[in-house]
Amino acid sequence: MPHFDIPLDLPHAGRLADRILNLLERYCEETGADGEEPIDTAERMSNLLFRYSANDENPGGEEASSVREEAAILGRQLVDQLESGNIQSDRLGQYIRNFFECLELGEEGAQISLRAGENPNSLQRPV
Repeated sequence: MPHFDIPLDLPHAGRLADRILNLLERYCEETGADGEEPIDTAERMSNLLFRYSANDENPGGEEASSVREEAAILGRQLVDQLESGNIQSDRLGQYIRNFFECLELGEEGAQISLRAGENPNSLQRPV
C-alpha cells in the first residue's frame, strides 16, 4: 500500500495526538456519539507525547523506541475503539495516518486510517 516514509518525529506525533483529541471531542459532542473510551485513549496519547512536542525534539536511543512503541499501541487501541463505536470521519482518519507516519509506521498508518474513516480517494493520501 502506498505510504509516506518519514523519520521518527515524536514532537509532531504529539501535536497530532492533540488534534485527534480535539477533533474527537468535537465530533462526539456534535453527533452525540459515545466517545468516552476513545477520548480517554486519545488523552493518554496526548499525555504520553506532550513533553516531546513542548521540547520540539526527539528523545535519544532507548527512550525514543519505548515511547514510539507505546504511542503505536495506543494508536491501534484508539482505532479499534473508533471502529467498534462507529466513530469515523475523513479528517480523523487523516490525522491517524499522519500520527503513524510520525512514528515511522507509514504503511500501517495508510491501512489503519481507513478504519478510522479516511476516504481512500482523498487527495491527502499517497499514490
